[in-house]
Amino acid sequence: MSAVYRKSLFNIPLGMIYLDGNSLGPPLKEIESISEKVIVKEWGGKLIKGWNESNWMEQPLSVGNKIANIIGGDEGSIVAGDTLSIKTYQALAAAINLKPERNIILTDIDNFPSDIYIAEGLVDSFNSNFELKKVKKNEIISSLNEQVNTVLLTHVDYRTGAMFDIENITNKVHENGSTIIWDLAHSAGAVPLDLKVTNCEFAVGCTYKFLNGGPGSPAFIYVRPDLIKKCYPILRGWLGHKAPFDFNNTFEKSASIEMMRVGTPSVIQTSILEKSLDVFRDLDFHELREESIKLSDLFINMVERTCSDLHLESPLSSSERGSQVSFSHPSGYAIMQALIDRNIVGDFRAPNIIRFGITPLYITEEDIIQTVSVLEEILSNRLWDNPTYLNIKKVT
Repeated sequence: MSAVYRKSLFNIPLGMIYLDGNSLGPPLKEIESISEKVIVKEWGGKLIKGWNESNWMEQPLSVGNKIANIIGGDEGSIVAGDTLSIKTYQALAAAINLKPERNIILTDIDNFPSDIYIAEGLVDSFNSNFELKKVKKNEIISSLNEQVNTVLLTHVDYRTGAMFDIENITNKVHENGSTIIWDLAHSAGAVPLDLKVTNCEFAVGCTYKFLNGGPGSPAFIYVRPDLIKKCYPILRGWLGHKAPFDFNNTFEKSASIEMMRVGTPSVIQTSILEKSLDVFRDLDFHELREESIKLSDLFINMVERTCSDLHLESPLSSSERGSQVSFSHPSGYAIMQALIDRNIVGDFRAPNIIRFGITPLYITEEDIIQTVSVLEEILSNRLWDNPTYLNIKKVT
């Protein structure tokens, strides 16, 4: 087993090969006791006193600092809460106001739809000359000009796992005098990150994928420390006020990253996330990445040898790929359902992509070999060609 293998910590059904941590990470075995502690002892035993005695109100900051240790942010530069869409809105609204004389928001045409919707909605609400410009991945740098205000990109593509060169792009954006926001939804907890080195102005991300925070766990927002005093939240909540419990009707922002807090934190979910993040405390992310590349390369090579009907959608070069491998097939959905029926879990993204999250915390070479063997059997014998597998569910 590799040095980063931690499967004994997770509650994964016996016999299941779970290759969907890029969509929803598995729970820690300790989560049940943590949930009981928060619900029964803190909420049930202390009721309203829990806000002070159990430090519920401070959780978004303490969790933010744990995330900062994982993605290379400074202490006090990240706060957790709300959803990724809300945090993206906050980051983008703050970013474009830093340089209002520039009017273009630049993004990848294949970016996650929610990021694009947020940007479109923000432009519409400003009712001004702001413009959202969507270009292909390989046109981002060539599209930079003196009118580009902010670049909004997702580090790792949710469909293909294609990964931007985060430092190179950030440097090019800065050379252009523009601001950059990185969506780290598919890279936080999966690939080595160092935001202090990257020097991006803003970053956002979710915590229910590779960080294993659970369905609906809070998102996070990073603001580079030198900008915390300069930028101003457009989406303002009472907990972003410098003195929330003064209940002043005039908003005065907090002088810290807490300015990006909006509403009351989800204490139960945040408590689960806080415990989940402890898995990464002593983890060497470079070792994690090496193992992820090794497993991904093995997977790709075996599929190419034995499953010729599948087309690789992920970059072949590991330096251009996150911890995800994707293939396409006209009957991709049915193929994935056949796999899931055989206790191997990945997922599907329209129109024809099957995705596999390669997470060395609980995946081994043996798991990859078994997955490819089952996949080959499904394809060779057309086991996917079953009416049961054609009924597309609401969540794919």
